[in-house]
Amino acid sequence: MSVADQARVAAAFDRAEHYAGHAGVQRVIAGQLAAQIAGLDLPAEARVLEIGCGTGFLTSELLGRGVGREWLITDKAPAMVERCRVAVGEAPGREFAVLDGEYGLGKLNHRYDLICASMAMQWFDDLDSAIARLVDRLEPGGHLVFNTLAGATFAEWREAHESCELEAGVVAFPPAAALLDRLRQFSPGAVAVNRHVERHEDAWQFLERLKRIGASTPRPGHVPLSTTELKRVMAAFDSAGACATYEVVTCQIAG
Repeated sequence: MSVADQARVAAAFDRAEHYAGHAGVQRVIAGQLAAQIAGLDLPAEARVLEIGCGTGFLTSELLGRGVGREWLITDKAPAMVERCRVAVGEAPGREFAVLDGEYGLGKLNHRYDLICASMAMQWFDDLDSAIARLVDRLEPGGHLVFNTLAGATFAEWREAHESCELEAGVVAFPPAAALLDRLRQFSPGAVAVNRHVERHEDAWQFLERLKRIGASTPRPGHVPLSTTELKRVMAAFDSAGACATYEVVTCQIAG
């Protein structure tokens, strides 16, 4: 994903003022990641960096579990940082900042006992290089824990397009097997692949939900469907059950 494409994605999330009310799967996934993080052997006064905080799903879960003493809570989208600030509240030891979690790490003055990210790193341009830079910001014995989306995400929407001999505009994520191969170079302490299925009333609700959470930015070069083509795809999606899969790879890497 180019810098220009990343800017489009960030702008879409910036406009997603109704994210929290429509991101049910994202909330569940963040909760599961928080449970995994809470089981780590972290210092009592751990310094935490969160990448891509969004509206604060992971932040809230971890704060509620008593994880971390000093927090730097960041997102590339300024409006998301403010929504997270409102959601979790300001308190001693909490700093909120607009930060590019892939390319902006050089601005940081500290190393961290925990760096975490939920449903953010799939938007990175070069995941492997970004992971290496994030690991480099860990304290000895620290942990990088994140999840990212894999290729079966929105498989049903793609299949609806294929049944109409059309191509979907949603971003194509790497296959889970390819992601796992790439992650092995970092000797992860734990890695897992899970699928979450979200059921919708119909295709209209699916598309509206993508728009509301800022995830409707089409892949580069995609030519929008005509109204007739879109109606055909939506009918195929509905007839298949109006479900959408999120395939999630979760990874834990020690510093």
